[in-house]
Amino acid sequence: MIRAGSRTFYLASLLLPQRIAGPALAIYAFCRSADDTIDLGERHVDALASLRDRLHAAYAGNPHDLAEDRAFADVVRRFAIPRALPEALLEGFEWDAAGRRYGNASELCDYAARVAGSVGAMMALLMGARGPHALARACELGVAMQLSNIARDVGEDARAGRLYLPLDWLREAGLDPQAWLARPEFSAALASVVQRLVDYADQLYVRSSAGVVALPVDCRSGIHAARLLYAEIGHEVARRGGDSITRRAVVPWHRKLAGVAAALAAARAAPPQSSDSLMAPGLPETRFLVEAVGAWPAEPSPVGPDAPWWNLHAGLVSALELFHDLERRQAAED
Repeated sequence: MIRAGSRTFYLASLLLPQRIAGPALAIYAFCRSADDTIDLGERHVDALASLRDRLHAAYAGNPHDLAEDRAFADVVRRFAIPRALPEALLEGFEWDAAGRRYGNASELCDYAARVAGSVGAMMALLMGARGPHALARACELGVAMQLSNIARDVGEDARAGRLYLPLDWLREAGLDPQAWLARPEFSAALASVVQRLVDYADQLYVRSSAGVVALPVDCRSGIHAARLLYAEIGHEVARRGGDSITRRAVVPWHRKLAGVAAALAAARAAPPQSSDSLMAPGLPETRFLVEAVGAWPAEPSPVGPDAPWWNLHAGLVSALELFHDLERRQAAED
């Protein structure tokens, strides 16, 4: 499920210690299953009701007889993940099902906070980062990743009748949102909006980087990799002149390999633990996620020791196998 659903996430997970990678993949599997339930279901109301029932059962310690639900129930118990975080994710899916549009960047961040900031917060909790500042940076990383995905998928979303670009940005560029959605075509005006989104995501990637120092040393390379690899999605869109209409941007494997190398180097740099950037106020749109963690009374269960993190050989072998697979697929698509 992970390899097929998100090769970028899978690649970043290879650099996480197993005590974190396993639970992280369990969270991803549940989120992916929930997303597929909404996308593939004919009745969104019934699908959402089913997902909320699955979530309730997982938190009650009696998960549905599905592998992803059993794993998810174990993870939320062991790491004391507040129910408000996955509930926010489901709310975001509900907005998708309703075809909600976003009038400005703040409203778009409200959406991204739910479908991706919530996942960033859950990932931080897996790594023991429960402080408000570290959580704020983790949520910002999730929001940035979602914005990168939106920039990449503008054409694909439009052809499915979905529009995530801020409506006021489109109007400022001289585009009528409804008319453009009826005939989604690439233009210089649209390119300026897409580039604006990529630039905004980059600002959040920079802000979120300060939070990596609050993580255990053996977790930093994986999170640096996620940050750099997802940012590269937006950069690839920019290299194509902001055109994500005529063709979906795919990051070449050699750039992904460079991102992994940069992540390993950044993790070894061991920056100081105190940073003004770390302490900066978080996005207002993600504040409810941070507050939900602070209000959750449970304490995480102890997590056992793990093998040494610097297993460079095993990590690079897995990464190279994935890169070769990606190269073969890209050659077939071309």
